[in-house]
Amino acid sequence: MATPAELLSGLLADLRAESEEVDRLVADLPPATWAAATPAPGWTVAHQIAHLAWTDGQALLAAAEPEAFRREAERFPDGSQGDSRTGGAAAHFIDEAAEEGARLPHTELLHRWRAGRAALADALTAALPGPRLPWYGTSMSPASMATARLMETWAHGEDVADALGVARQPTRRLRHIVHLGVRARDFAYAVHGLRPPAGPFRVEVRGPDGEVWAHGAVDAGQKVTGDAYDFCRLVTQRVHRDDADVHAEGAEADQWLDIAQAFAGPPGAGREPGHAGPPGAGREPGHAGEARA
Repeated sequence: MATPAELLSGLLADLRAESEEVDRLVADLPPATWAAATPAPGWTVAHQIAHLAWTDGQALLAAAEPEAFRREAERFPDGSQGDSRTGGAAAHFIDEAAEEGARLPHTELLHRWRAGRAALADALTAALPGPRLPWYGTSMSPASMATARLMETWAHGEDVADALGVARQPTRRLRHIVHLGVRARDFAYAVHGLRPPAGPFRVEVRGPDGEVWAHGAVDAGQKVTGDAYDFCRLVTQRVHRDDADVHAEGAEADQWLDIAQAFAGPPGAGREPGHAGPPGAGREPGHAGEARA
């Protein structure tokens, strides 16, 4: 069994690889293409990268200066980005941060994102062992923070790829997002004002190499099966359920697939059926508070 340090090291390696893949999508773009629209209304490619840079910066602050982060979090009406009552305020705050970053020269924006994510990896490593890190509406271990950053980097990378007309190849890094989506099951119910099911679920999804990634008891009465890539798109609201190769066995599992989300905060608007790319709401309310683990 991996030690906490070994687990974090592996997660950070996958986060670095995911970030570098998205970086390659934008590193050599001409200035006009940075202004290309993405599925998030009002957000360009520059907004997407600015959002990643800003959120990495917030995570760095939480890891390196937790008290300073707590003061920053108080800028939200109740001090919590993850509370459904403040989703509108949180979304506005996120939009403003993305807009500010998108106005930077693209070379400077890229430099900030690269420097920030490198510093975050160092800060998360230094945080072991230690207390959980503060975050919007919750607290997280360094490993959970790394998983959250990987999930958001992947999801916004999907938005960027969609804007550029690029098809990215799924990787084994998706297993972390599958894990996060499964762990967030009860939270998805809670933000919809629903009582989470008492019984266990079984989730079995196929990775890009055909390997089955399984979670939950084998004999669970509620079961979800399908493609790991589509499961990840579903729990990050990058695809409508009708367009995803993800299937439920059991009424409770069926209900979960309608509301599943891997990010903290209020439910996003989702996306309309009949589209292959990311959703119309590319940055959900509370998206900077992604992981609850």
